[in-house]
Amino acid sequence: MSTLHILTHSPFADSRLASCLRLLSADDGLLLCGDAVYALQNGTRTCEALELMPSSIGLYALQEDVQARALQVPERVQCIDYPQFVALTLQHAKVNSWL
Repeated sequence: MSTLHILTHSPFADSRLASCLRLLSADDGLLLCGDAVYALQNGTRTCEALELMPSSIGLYALQEDVQARALQVPERVQCIDYPQFVALTLQHAKVNSWL
């Protein structure tokens, strides 16, 4: 049973991202939106950790938030729009929002 994990908070403000990464299973997905997209900043430990995740785990970022912060997205990350966000929630059995 796969889970889509949604993170919205900066990985530099608290430990939600680290906690989430410990709980990811093989077919799970991780969507970064809001300030969570700062995890994609090149050269940071968070970006390196995300790039090293197994390929069976889907890694997504909300395109609007990436553009608003003028970030470059690693190849490992798939940028998605809001309709794709909705479709992604339907592809997983559960959705866990890390509030």
